[in-house]
Amino acid sequence: MTTYTPPQRAATLADAPAIAALMRASVLELFPRFYDERQTASAAEHIAAIDLRLIEDGTYFVHEADGEIVACGGWSRRNKTHAGAGDAEDDERPLDPATEPARVRAMFVRGDWTRRGLGRAILESCRLAAKAEGFTSLTLTATLPGVPLYLSFGFTEVERVTVTTPDGVDLPGAVMARDVEKPDRIGE
Repeated sequence: MTTYTPPQRAATLADAPAIAALMRASVLELFPRFYDERQTASAAEHIAAIDLRLIEDGTYFVHEADGEIVACGGWSRRNKTHAGAGDAEDDERPLDPATEPARVRAMFVRGDWTRRGLGRAILESCRLAAKAEGFTSLTLTATLPGVPLYLSFGFTEVERVTVTTPDGVDLPGAVMARDVEKPDRIGE
């Protein structure tokens, strides 16, 4: 049986409302398996927050099926590591590809589209794009639902962290990293 993979493309600003809706729906559906009700509600508000800079930078991707965005995610050449903890003074600082890792950011898949390779396809696009710009490694701050995907893609856990959202809710997660030269594990 062949699995249909909807096409991937770069996100546009016109996609922003659909991306925001997907992010929220994904959190509300997938996070309760890992977080309690309060954590899930806070994540839906603060983690599922669209960062238009990723779209403006051309580093954010979507998969679209039947006119609906079913997966999204991207990478950044800027210092911001993740949504949810509020803004930091140096979030917009450009990263130095020779000494700093590119950031994988804002990965979300609609619940009925999980485990079909869409997250992996977005990660591969991020890896290749960051490599083309001279980055040698990737890093991300994962929420617990994403950890299995990132591990399967070759990321390793660097440390367990707690992200405290602006409303004071703590969300356990993990900082993860991988080399951009290493191909996707499926291709090994």
